[in-house]
Amino acid sequence: MKLKKIDPYRWKIERSGKMRTDGIIYSDDAMIEDVKKDNGPVQVANVATLPGIVGPSLAMPDIHWGYGFPIGGVAAFDVDTGVISPGGVGYDINCGVRLLRSELQVSEVLPKIKELTMELFHTIPSGVGSAGKLRLRGKDELDVLREGARWAVKNGMGTEADLVHTEDGGRMEGADPKLLSERVFERGRDQMGTLGSGNHFIEVGFVDEIYDEAAANSFGLFTDGVVVQIHSGSRGLGYQICDEFLKRLGRVTLDEGIEIPDRQLACAQIKSAAGRDYLSAMACAANYAWANRQAMSSFIRDVFERFFRASPKDLRMSLVYDVCHNIARIERHEIDGKERELCVHRKGATRALPPGHRLVPEVYRGVGQPILIPGDMGTASYVLVGTEGALKETFGSTCHGAGRVMSRNQAKREARGRSIARELMDGGVFVTARGKTSLAEEMPEAYKDVDSVVEVAHNAGISKKVARLKPIGVMKG
Repeated sequence: MKLKKIDPYRWKIERSGKMRTDGIIYSDDAMIEDVKKDNGPVQVANVATLPGIVGPSLAMPDIHWGYGFPIGGVAAFDVDTGVISPGGVGYDINCGVRLLRSELQVSEVLPKIKELTMELFHTIPSGVGSAGKLRLRGKDELDVLREGARWAVKNGMGTEADLVHTEDGGRMEGADPKLLSERVFERGRDQMGTLGSGNHFIEVGFVDEIYDEAAANSFGLFTDGVVVQIHSGSRGLGYQICDEFLKRLGRVTLDEGIEIPDRQLACAQIKSAAGRDYLSAMACAANYAWANRQAMSSFIRDVFERFFRASPKDLRMSLVYDVCHNIARIERHEIDGKERELCVHRKGATRALPPGHRLVPEVYRGVGQPILIPGDMGTASYVLVGTEGALKETFGSTCHGAGRVMSRNQAKREARGRSIARELMDGGVFVTARGKTSLAEEMPEAYKDVDSVVEVAHNAGISKKVARLKPIGVMKG
């Protein structure tokens, strides 16, 4: 795949063959060499062949190979002529990140980080197929699927302020549980309030450096202040919905004669019955994920209050923001001077809205939407903010994390004979995990340098640095 350098942070795949538009990859001279070795650019070109695509097929600086669409992929489709594809959202629908801040200083927490991390580990179930203490039955599960994070708040797990600080208020409209199979309900019943496995984590860290004082103040962040990140999604329920709709849309693709270069791009016209059904089912999973992260936030607050024998008023453990990075939304964007209704797929990509945008919570409207970029468990994470540049260039999108450079199997081979936990402890990070292979799969070398990824997004103008976070305690799934 030939990539043409446009400027220091943008690379173009020129339209050719059956591509309907160009591809654009955000990267720098060093990272693009790894990108070229990956199948991600081919997937960017494949997405560019889909009907109804508007603007270029985009990939953020954390691009790497994924199912159908690349991870880090962003693509927008006209709602009248375009398609929707489960491969453009991913199996973990509404996988996302939330950030809690506190009044604690790192000096108060660091001496107790092992005990605190283990208390979190024993309180919040993790690992493949893990079940939690919450059991959803009948109306409760229906309410979760329709109401999202509000269900958790109504049941005592959070506050109205949490909903204000969650993307879309923690609820996607249009969810229709009647479209879901019994197997979907079954997989969702016992997994509410659980972390999951793979790259999901809960991380205790602190604010290491601030780049934008005004935005950091608005988000309640201060140097050396303790923060907690949660990275999780819609668990087995979301996976099941994706799996079932990939099969259904695969048949639709054949029946409707939609030409695709890869069967993993199975899709349907957005306004067709199958397209509308997928959007409604996907919204159910999105709402489940928001409720799940809200429930875990409540458990984390309980642990901190118990562990430090402090009241909520003393800890002021408030939610900075919750963003999803696997989703498709109907949005309005200005294209060539005219506002159009588009279905924007973000798969491993984060919405990045600028100051003044109506969808940014009023409390942040002066500085822009918070963006949460977790790195690997040994280095750093970032808080960014949305920009006008992103709205004009990437449909209001930026990166979602560091992005892998090794497959999970390669990482396990590279980690053979090593103690990843010991290596991280030597670097000042206590880590624990449920799965035997999780630490090997998720070791720091398996990921790109998050500093470089964020620099590309910052310098390209599709988001702006606010603060750098450093981990001190991590629990993995």
